[in-house]
Amino acid sequence: MKILYVTTISNTANAFLIPHIKMLINQGHQVDLAFHVAQEIDTEIFELGCKVHELEFERSPLNSRNYTAYKKLKKLIYSEKYDLIHTHTPVASACVRIAVRKFKEVKVVYTAHGFHFFKGAPLINWLTYYLIERWLSRYTDLIITINKEDFLRAKTSFKARKIEYIPGVGIDTNKYNSVTVNKQEKLREMGIPNSAFIILSVGELNNNKNHETILRAITKLKNPSIYYVVCGKGPLESYLRDLTKKLGINKQVKLIGYRTDIAEICNIADIFAFPSKREGLGLAALEAMASGLPLITSNVHGIVDYSVDGVTGFTCDPADIKGFAQSIDRLYKSKSNRETMGQHNQDAVKVFDIDNTNKILKDIYKKLEIEMIN
Repeated sequence: MKILYVTTISNTANAFLIPHIKMLINQGHQVDLAFHVAQEIDTEIFELGCKVHELEFERSPLNSRNYTAYKKLKKLIYSEKYDLIHTHTPVASACVRIAVRKFKEVKVVYTAHGFHFFKGAPLINWLTYYLIERWLSRYTDLIITINKEDFLRAKTSFKARKIEYIPGVGIDTNKYNSVTVNKQEKLREMGIPNSAFIILSVGELNNNKNHETILRAITKLKNPSIYYVVCGKGPLESYLRDLTKKLGINKQVKLIGYRTDIAEICNIADIFAFPSKREGLGLAALEAMASGLPLITSNVHGIVDYSVDGVTGFTCDPADIKGFAQSIDRLYKSKSNRETMGQHNQDAVKVFDIDNTNKILKDIYKKLEIEMIN
């Protein structure tokens, strides 16, 4: 098959899609990509022989550049005669499905990395995203969801010809459970004492990732031995730095920016905090599980597929500062709990391993190919 992978920005392809593309090429398919180049394209994409088409997608649905990108996409689909388009991310996926309405011979697969409507989501999300996704589903041959709540919602409410569930986009669990690191050297690099108890978070510094809740929880504990390391950049960086000073915990908080050594940093941490308000699944938390860390997470959306209160760690409402503080304190005081939960997590995360998710995706493509031949 001649396949086009479409995402809003290149970051998605770099972070999640290369193993999928590699698997499809190994199966004999041709795979091209189309997206807005927001992040330098991973060289492996070119090494695999993929053709890349740049489109002016923007993450904001109302940006006029999306209409320009839509028109270019429509021409691209017509001129290149793709058999199948596999689309990711809301804006690009909306444009794809509108563009192919009249191309009946082109199959459309949409991987939803987490619907913006879910239990507890704001009403405005249901009045906009839900209604749009429900309408667009009729122009979708297959919707793939990566969490169980979204799968059930799509199954009961959407008009796509088929709905499938895959447990995530796949992670290399071996990369995280076999890493070794010089802990003292890593701590010294970050300006953290050897005796520190380290909470780790990984994710963009934005409102949804909800780092502020952990900062306020640490403030409640008044324990100078507890340090909070956050990997990631984002629009709230200045706000969070100012907040740590205001709360008097700036010496205990390390905002260390974008990192390529997450596996090593997981190896020196004691627990992983993931207080997001919404997550399709949450790759960073799964990587922490593979590293053998206990989790403290919010109890929403895709996170509940793997985060089980009292088993993988502890779960709280995203706004429950007191609950997060108590959970941190419980794990701080119990090394045996940390070890038991961490060992459990390394076993439980195997279902999300890239080998398993790719096997499911391969079977899905095989069925699609058979249908197209017949």
